[in-house]
Amino acid sequence: MFKSGEPNQEKYLYDHFIPYYSPPQDIGEFSMWFIFYQNELLIQEKQDSYHIPLLNMVEREKLPLINQIYLGQYDSIHCFGAELNSKTSIPSGYQTLGLRQLFGLIRDNFLVLAGRANHLLYWDSTTQFCGRCGHTTQLKTDERAKECPQCGLIIYPQLAPAVIILIEKENEILLARSPRFKPGMYSVVAGFVEPGETLEQAVMREIHEEVGIKVHHIHYFGSQHWPFPQSLMIAFTAEYLSGQITIDHREIEDANWFTIENLPPIPSKMSISRRLIDWFIEKQTNKLKKKEL
Repeated sequence: MFKSGEPNQEKYLYDHFIPYYSPPQDIGEFSMWFIFYQNELLIQEKQDSYHIPLLNMVEREKLPLINQIYLGQYDSIHCFGAELNSKTSIPSGYQTLGLRQLFGLIRDNFLVLAGRANHLLYWDSTTQFCGRCGHTTQLKTDERAKECPQCGLIIYPQLAPAVIILIEKENEILLARSPRFKPGMYSVVAGFVEPGETLEQAVMREIHEEVGIKVHHIHYFGSQHWPFPQSLMIAFTAEYLSGQITIDHREIEDANWFTIENLPPIPSKMSISRRLIDWFIEKQTNKLKKKEL
């Protein structure tokens, strides 16, 4: 359950979408295509709104598609992911936008499916050959996996789990700045889970490595698929326990405590980091309202 009370997009996705691993012979007149061109999604603009292309066979054959992968059915429409040959130009009638830019411009479920397609296309392109014997791999038809016909190795899509943590200290929140961020922007602490760690251990290690403090009262908040290219963000809240902020200067260039009145620029509403911060803002706002009563 999401502590923030926000809807889980995946729950509503599966009211409409059924994942499958290989397409039927007859996919109908039209199918939905999540097509990427130089890491951006190919879309059509019609009547001031953006649409995922619904293509018939003739329209599909006109596009120089590579690395096609079947996703499943959305409301009985067959869905595919594919890449457009990067050596060609964008076809007439289309434009491209990054997945982050598309937040709020297309249906949430389609954005989730676009992320799934991007993730699977990356997996497909990086597992063309067996990592054990070097033989060409083949897609399995009974599960989302590849198999090496030479040595039998099964290769599943990879997920890179990362923890992301909101740290509270009374009415303040700890926000940090990475040199990779947009100018002036701060966010909550995050980092990848190491082999052999529990999620809670990863939370404590990342916080201590990046900002030098200790926390307790760690609670699960929610999760978000982050297909850039294959991460799963697992969000937690935690409370400050001890220590002074000491940044590592490798991944963090600044960190500080902020109240909701003096927040710096923060991430967009697309990210779970923003949902964590919005949850804290709502919590503190409600506290202030109660004091005023």
